[in-house]
Amino acid sequence: MNILNDYRHSVVLDEEKCTGCTTCVRHCPTEAIRIKNGHAEINTNRCIDCGECIRVCPHKAKKAMCSKLEHYMHYKWKIALPAPSLFGQFAGLDDVDCVLQGLLDIGFDEVYEVAKAAELVSAYTRLYLKTEGIKKPVISSACPVIARLISLRFPYLKDNLMPMLPPMEIAAIQAKQKAKQEHPELKDEDIAVFFISPCAAKVSYIRNGYGDYKSNIDVVVSMSEIYFLLIGVMKRDKAPTVTSESGMIGIGWASTGGECAAILNDNYLYADGIQNCNQVLDSIENGNMPPQLEFIELNACISGCVGGIMTIENPFIAKTRLQAVRRYMPVSKNFLPQDTGFIPPEYITESLPTYIPISRLSENMGESMRMMAQIQKLRAELPNIDCGACGCPTCRAFAEDIVKGLIPGIDRCVVLAQKNCTQANKEDKEQ
Repeated sequence: MNILNDYRHSVVLDEEKCTGCTTCVRHCPTEAIRIKNGHAEINTNRCIDCGECIRVCPHKAKKAMCSKLEHYMHYKWKIALPAPSLFGQFAGLDDVDCVLQGLLDIGFDEVYEVAKAAELVSAYTRLYLKTEGIKKPVISSACPVIARLISLRFPYLKDNLMPMLPPMEIAAIQAKQKAKQEHPELKDEDIAVFFISPCAAKVSYIRNGYGDYKSNIDVVVSMSEIYFLLIGVMKRDKAPTVTSESGMIGIGWASTGGECAAILNDNYLYADGIQNCNQVLDSIENGNMPPQLEFIELNACISGCVGGIMTIENPFIAKTRLQAVRRYMPVSKNFLPQDTGFIPPEYITESLPTYIPISRLSENMGESMRMMAQIQKLRAELPNIDCGACGCPTCRAFAEDIVKGLIPGIDRCVVLAQKNCTQANKEDKEQ
């Protein structure tokens, strides 16, 4: 298991652009950001790489880090893994083969669709839901933000996470196996799998793995970078080579509800947007979900992966485009044999996230209770308007930072200081 402090994040801050405006502080779902010395600071222990700070920052001071394609073109065999959301970026697209052909034209040697792997994962998910003894509702593990959020804030929901690798990982495994079978002369170091990512969280997942599991993806490139390369080579007047091996189900994973629709029953719930996902997880943990629910799909980005911060198109437009693309596709091109009664071991991971108590005040219970009492006492003195002027997201977080020694004292509260100053002036005038 990765040590928390060694977690390699993909969301970073550009201090030169940051003005300390507190917009990111107010929108961070895990209260990972503070304003100190005039600019934002990200607490890496709390960050889940959801990219919400990138999305809301008016000064573009946050950004997602990933690899540049040009730095990795030296590999002998380069395999592109396009996420299904890539197909929603192009206006007037009526054939996904145009995009797949374009990926070959910009320098990749082979293309393996993540949508194909998604159809296989959907099929095995249907099988998994029939397994006796599993904890329901089963929560999809496809969105890395949700898996990390559960590891930080919802320890009792760890066993609800589906222990299945995400489609991009399955695609990477199968793509490498296929390359070795068809080109036995290639060595492991000759092959590189490039995932075309719509979001920062998937970059972090690939960098850090999943628990003890190490990703089979070698390079992550931004969907926005690939988009501009494809625009230059995609020729609509020329029929592309037919290579697509996915259908409506696989492409449907790009937007919210697509994974749920693929389980082929009505006992599901889906939600998008990190705040909405937080509410759903709270309801599951508190036992406030309908008992018949079997499966829950949560996406940190609005509209799902089409809303990722490394995409180009408006997520609602991209979602509409995907509906048009799917219209003439088969339901699926990847069905399981009728006699299949088990999930292959390579689809399953036992390395589920370990709970990391970010809210713990101290390792000692007595000390924690003492600190909690101090926080409650300080909070009673504060205005409790959560203005963010102190650089903290809430008055409660401000009080906690004081008790932890991260802030010198309560005089850092601007509202309280102004109130005290006004009161002092009033008393002076009365005298």
